[in-house]
Amino acid sequence: MQPSDLATLATLNALLQEGSVSAAARRLGLSTPAVSHALAKLRTRFDDPLLVRAGRRMVLTPRAQSLKPKVRDAIATASIVFAEQEVFEPKRLARVFTVSMTDYILLVFGSQIDTAISRGAPGLDLRVVPNSVEDPLRLRNGETDLAIGIYGDLPPELKTRVLITERLVCVVRNDHPTVGRRLTLEQFVQLHHIQVAPRGRPGGYLDNLLQQRGFCRRVVRAVPYFQVALEMTARTDRVLTVSERIARLLGPQLGLRVLEPPLHLEPFALSMVWHPRFDADRAHSWLRQQLLEVSQAMAAISHPQHRKRLSRSNPTVGFPSKR
Repeated sequence: MQPSDLATLATLNALLQEGSVSAAARRLGLSTPAVSHALAKLRTRFDDPLLVRAGRRMVLTPRAQSLKPKVRDAIATASIVFAEQEVFEPKRLARVFTVSMTDYILLVFGSQIDTAISRGAPGLDLRVVPNSVEDPLRLRNGETDLAIGIYGDLPPELKTRVLITERLVCVVRNDHPTVGRRLTLEQFVQLHHIQVAPRGRPGGYLDNLLQQRGFCRRVVRAVPYFQVALEMTARTDRVLTVSERIARLLGPQLGLRVLEPPLHLEPFALSMVWHPRFDADRAHSWLRQQLLEVSQAMAAISHPQHRKRLSRSNPTVGFPSKR
């Protein structure tokens, strides 16, 4: 490989990741004509247009899509090789990380995470995207750098680390007309339910438990966001089964009461997941450490016997899933 090949690889990576000549130029610190000229050479080299116009934007060709994760991995490996002799200083970082998480993480830990990153690495930019059933594939393909949630079965190469454990509680509005200090199982199944379901599909662990006891509940609203679910509960006579931390954080200001569920619900683990190509990446490792320290410093309650998923059939119901 010639030295010029590394520069070409960096240009190709920027074009594939950004999907835009001008955005790639900004990322590389080059002029738009220079990157446009480089794209022309790459098209000749690969005998493929790579980026084609679709209306006002550019889209990747199938060949470019197949190259995208390979080129990103090659760049990540090359970056580690050339950075080995450097002293790692977080304050000198100038990098963007894309992290997949729910609004639960942002609401409960977001401010503290933001403070830790801003103080330790002010040049580190964080892009947050919603959790998805495609998280493992997005990590493998390099579309996201880190995912935080509850994950069931994962591809064997992915790495995980538990951040906190959590449990489920029920919430109803303070002046609920039928629910008193204690929620019975009969009341629970008769009430209309709101469920946090990032993919919009109700069902899962709680429903399986009810079915085993010969009961079922009616989920009248399934929404992807925790705060929205809590606000909807505060304005109705419905019940919400939700993670304890966010219920106790937002419940009082919304006029909600926290109640014990009428059946035993096992605690669960919330973890971060990443691709092993980042194991030796000191910037990525530093970010993981910040997330670990912040979450564990705030995790006053530990649940030793926790579940690794919320549902056998649908491991991402209510939260993104963990292995």
